[in-house]
Amino acid sequence: MEIVQTTLWVVVMLVALALLFDFMNGFHDAANSIATVVSTGVLKPGQAVLFAAFFNVVAILVFQLSVAATVGKGIVQPGIVDTHVVFGALVGAITWNVITWYYGIPSSSSHALIGGIVGAVIAKAGAGALVSTGILKTVAFIFVSPLLGFVLGSLMMVAVAWIFRRTRPSKVDKWFRRLQLVSAGAYSLGHGGNDAQKTIGIIWMLLIATGYTAAGDAAPPNWVVLCCYAAIGAGTMFGGWRIVKTMGQRITKLKPVGGFCAETGGAITLFLATALGIPVSTTHTITGAIVGVGSTQRASAVRWGVAGNIVWAWIFTIPASAFVAAVAYWISLQIF
Repeated sequence: MEIVQTTLWVVVMLVALALLFDFMNGFHDAANSIATVVSTGVLKPGQAVLFAAFFNVVAILVFQLSVAATVGKGIVQPGIVDTHVVFGALVGAITWNVITWYYGIPSSSSHALIGGIVGAVIAKAGAGALVSTGILKTVAFIFVSPLLGFVLGSLMMVAVAWIFRRTRPSKVDKWFRRLQLVSAGAYSLGHGGNDAQKTIGIIWMLLIATGYTAAGDAAPPNWVVLCCYAAIGAGTMFGGWRIVKTMGQRITKLKPVGGFCAETGGAITLFLATALGIPVSTTHTITGAIVGVGSTQRASAVRWGVAGNIVWAWIFTIPASAFVAAVAYWISLQIF
């Protein structure tokens, strides 16, 4: 009886830690949803975070739990995950999120979590305990999602410029100020749909490992889904203003038409990845789209030094969070 009570206490603590990560994910990645709409002046910051948070939560009604299934069952071999692995993964991801938020670096909460899982699992059982297909498609989209965002953002910008080439700039600006509300809503929908499911996946993984949910269940418990979407929405409402400045102004200056093209290109990428069950980085996606939009004006419109620093953060995210997760795993063995 004492063992069950202790296990339940640990599980409750880890679920709370996972929801804290989810909240921080929304807090950290709020900038991805609202940076363009704030920097173009379409919405004030307070309005923008409420707008984005609403669509983060509404995503629960739109997307299947394909990403949650990938994280919960498609990254680690069955029987490997335990409470120590989950603790290490979450500590690794949260630590990296705090560091990058503090320095205003738009890194990936998603890949911090994947890196945390990888680091904790390797510390316990070695690389052979990982599911290569799940890891490979996640790593592949580190490159695919920003590239796809870049291509779609730049193509949309070129198409819009051609379609409205004879229209007065002031009229175009007026139209796209309204249209940007649609694109920002779509991007926030994709953000909530993909990112909330990663936390759903790790809680599902925990519940299966501790016997509170059967491994054969097709979906996680409803309370897990509701809590995770609520947590990411709450995190988005608090926002991450340090990163908003980097995303909205330091990479390239955006007008409403550019914001619309970047958000729409990013939203299409997120919808596609979520449908395929691939946990992608909303940060990578929107950054690629913003750079794509900026580069259609002229190469010098993009501050490549800032973009380069962001890319370095992307490269270090998985190994850095994996290292912290491995250390946290060993520490947890001494705690519970």
